[in-house]
Amino acid sequence: MPPKMPKPVLYNKYDRETLMQRLAQEPFERRTISFYRYVHLEDPQSVRDQLFLEWDVFQCFGRIYVAQEGINAQMSVPEPHWDAFVASLYAWDAFRDVPFKIAVEDDGKSFFKLTIKVRHQIVADGLSMEDYDVTNVGRHLSAAEWNALMDSGEAIVVDMRNHYESEIGHFEGAILPEAETFREELPEVLNKLKGKEDQPLLLYCTGGIRCEKTSAYLKHHGFQNVNQLHGGIIDYARQIQEQKLPNKFRGKNFVFDERLGEHISDEVIAQCHQCGEPADNHVNCANKACNLLFIQCSACQSAREQTCSPECQEIIHLSEEEQAKIRQSEGRSRHAKRFNRAKTE
Repeated sequence: MPPKMPKPVLYNKYDRETLMQRLAQEPFERRTISFYRYVHLEDPQSVRDQLFLEWDVFQCFGRIYVAQEGINAQMSVPEPHWDAFVASLYAWDAFRDVPFKIAVEDDGKSFFKLTIKVRHQIVADGLSMEDYDVTNVGRHLSAAEWNALMDSGEAIVVDMRNHYESEIGHFEGAILPEAETFREELPEVLNKLKGKEDQPLLLYCTGGIRCEKTSAYLKHHGFQNVNQLHGGIIDYARQIQEQKLPNKFRGKNFVFDERLGEHISDEVIAQCHQCGEPADNHVNCANKACNLLFIQCSACQSAREQTCSPECQEIIHLSEEEQAKIRQSEGRSRHAKRFNRAKTE
């Protein structure tokens, strides 16, 4: 009887430091992309495992969510393997010809490992299937069409991202919800738009995926003229550059990878959360038991050693053993927290 072959490893098994060192030593360039597609996947776990095997061979990194309703991916693909990666992805009937959004500013360090997870939804909204029909979405607008509707003065512009994203950059005159999550944002936006069901709406987000659900949700609630920015802020930046169009976006686009942002305009519209000086760089507090995401200028980052408070600055000078005890006592209660100025003033 032939010996059993070992099962392939379908997850990363190296620590962050090792992975970052490997990334720094790579002799090739990388391309940061994002894409999504709402499509019914019968067996998301099987799709997830097969994609991991294919993309691991190409040395792809990224954060990908797979669900019965489709796929949502942010990835870093080696330039030498780009054509093979595209051919592999398009070989899937479910993902054939899916459009890519290419990063505006890309240093090749956006991701350092491949993570693919099976989720209940590719964008968590807390809704049931009866709350919207995801196939009945709004009209997709090009950058030129978007600018024209903005210039008309008749449309209501709505930012469908979280508060910490819009704080560093947004379209002129947009409604900016104070929500922490997309799940919280949908009812907040619906409430803000009550009585405006007949007015033209302009929805935008990072790459388009949240607007896809929002437009379906708002149409379900009686809004007649719902429009969304095709490809989101990322593709808007590409279109205005290629077509020499006016830029209606102010500041920086927050992205969910190691970069934490890319400039769409040169304007800095946010302030350091500690000293109030103009700044738009997000950092995570160096105290790992805190890990708060906040905006910090270079001067404060140097003086406060990338910490959010005197307490956290003291903690990072304790021994690793003492810090580990603090992390253990804190658990994950403070992880993934974002500074929200609206809730502190």
